[in-house]
Amino acid sequence: MQQAGSSGSEAEVTWEDQQNINKFGRLNNRLHELDDEIKMAKEKNESLEDASNELILTDEEVVRFQIGEVFAHVPKEEVESRIEEMKEVTSKNVEKLEEEKELILAQMAELKKILYGKFKDSINLEED
Repeated sequence: MQQAGSSGSEAEVTWEDQQNINKFGRLNNRLHELDDEIKMAKEKNESLEDASNELILTDEEVVRFQIGEVFAHVPKEEVESRIEEMKEVTSKNVEKLEEEKELILAQMAELKKILYGKFKDSINLEED
């Protein structure tokens, strides 16, 4: 924004510009949330893969499986199928989150182009 007595070289911030800046900020926040969610989902997928590998190594026909806050004795085959289902759900969730991240990055790139086109070096949209 212009200050009284400035040289006037800065572009005036219109309501639409402010909306674009705000939208960019919201998208940036969502991007960081998505990064955290993707990281957690990938870690969960790795844990499920580890559990699946451990299950392959066991000789027991009935294993303890956590359901909520309790452990129940469940047949090994049923646990294997449940783990596979959980891995599929987690993988699909990761894919969905990655797609959302790509959409957000595309929107942010478009807003950067608009805002840098108008404000040049007067605005910083890069993270340090």
